[in-house]
Amino acid sequence: MFRILFFLVVVFLLGLGFAWLAERPGDLVITFAGYRYEVTLMVAAVLVVAVVAAVMIVWWLIRSIWNSPYAVARYFRVRRRDRGYQALSTGMIAAGAGDGGLAQRMGKQAAKMISSDQEPLIHLLDAQAALLEGDHETARKKFAAMADDPETRLLGLRGLYLEAERLGEREAARHYAARAASQAPQLNWAVNATLEAKTEEGDWPGALALVEAQKATHKADREAQTRRRAVLLTAQAMEQLDTDTAAARAAALEAHRLQPDFVPAAVTAARALFRESDLRRGSKVLEAVWKKEPHPEVADLYVHARSGDSTHDRLERAKRLARLKLNHVESELVVARAALDAGEFQEARAAAEAAVRIAPREGAFLLLADIEEAETGDQGRVRHWLAKAVRAPRDPAWVADGVVSEHWAPASPVTGQLDAFEWRVPVERLGQVIEGEEALAALPAVAEEPPAEEPAEEETVVTVDAEPVPPPPAEEEAPAEPEEAQPLPEKAEGNGEGEKGPPAPDEPAEERPPIPDDPGVEPDEEKANGASRFRLF
Repeated sequence: MFRILFFLVVVFLLGLGFAWLAERPGDLVITFAGYRYEVTLMVAAVLVVAVVAAVMIVWWLIRSIWNSPYAVARYFRVRRRDRGYQALSTGMIAAGAGDGGLAQRMGKQAAKMISSDQEPLIHLLDAQAALLEGDHETARKKFAAMADDPETRLLGLRGLYLEAERLGEREAARHYAARAASQAPQLNWAVNATLEAKTEEGDWPGALALVEAQKATHKADREAQTRRRAVLLTAQAMEQLDTDTAAARAAALEAHRLQPDFVPAAVTAARALFRESDLRRGSKVLEAVWKKEPHPEVADLYVHARSGDSTHDRLERAKRLARLKLNHVESELVVARAALDAGEFQEARAAAEAAVRIAPREGAFLLLADIEEAETGDQGRVRHWLAKAVRAPRDPAWVADGVVSEHWAPASPVTGQLDAFEWRVPVERLGQVIEGEEALAALPAVAEEPPAEEPAEEETVVTVDAEPVPPPPAEEEAPAEPEEAQPLPEKAEGNGEGEKGPPAPDEPAEERPPIPDDPGVEPDEEKANGASRFRLF
């Protein structure tokens, strides 16, 4: 565009010059070698311009002829390079599509037309083609060659890391990840792998330094970085709690400031403050996290903050904590446990039943069973609540990669991933459900008030024999009284002899015979009747 404008300006200036000469006529006289030449100024100007143009054209032709071998060589070289890049592009597409054969052919063709020193992507294409063909040894050699090149070092380290992970060589994989993280802290895969290694080693300062070196560009990245820092500070505080309480308190409070709803940070900070006899500040920390995330560990630490408190003092602290988060299952459960310890069974039962209404789960029913056993000792009601606990959903717990833990840990024990534990309900498994059903079936049934038995005259007997068996004579049966509820009287049918039934409900407990677990028809009675019979009520 600039050249076109320059050409137009030159033509415009020449036109102005010729117009100016045309308006001012004159003669140009040249005397050379005894000859006198006389021409007008316009002709002289045209001759000068023509000579200059002719010289330029001649110079261009001479220069073009002189440079023609280089121009021809450059043309073929550019054409060859273009064909090489086309083959490289086709090979990369084939590698992405999973066509290892085509990717390998295109890689060889691109290597013939383009030097690998000029284009490092040829090494990547060869490595990808080797991986698709199953030649992992060649792929590792290519990645190692790329790791030695400063331009493709990160790409080579990434390939070597993936190969080490595939072979299960965790130490080698972490070595490559550490090299990549030291050069490029913004690489998430390298930072995550290095953090896992430092977490496993317990190198919390090194892990914190690595997180600090990672620059966060987006809001989501900044939030993830803040979460990681809080987790690492909490882990460091938990490790220093028994050796350096002041350092543990500082780290835990900073983690609590970064993540106010992070329960392990608040619990660790409160424990450090309680060890320094700062009860008020530690309670404030627990109350703050309780408002955001009620948790049984927070409740237990808050209630037992003072070791010298009586059970009723702990009950008052539990009530004060429950008022911060009303109508929540954890608030009701902490009051119920404290009331049970204090011997306030009615209050404990009311709170536990409120927790069951909010969220019927295993822990609430087990607490009701404890209250029942402590207050009345009625084993039937205890079994009733235990049966409900078997069928109820499980309580939340710390879960990471299928592992259920009673306490929080900074990393998963299976994969080593940082901040893998979550407070949630564990996933129910089929084996657990079957075991729960078998345990429920093994529990004795709760003694309930049996329904009143109908008189013997209104009882219908159905037989399965070919010939009907008549019912026993009416005078030989002992009809049951309608107003008395008797659980399945043990009486032989069809033998004409009445048996003594169970005692009435108003008889003393020590005079009552034990109720059989399965009051059915005795084999002798079945033989006496001559057929298998069942009742229709």
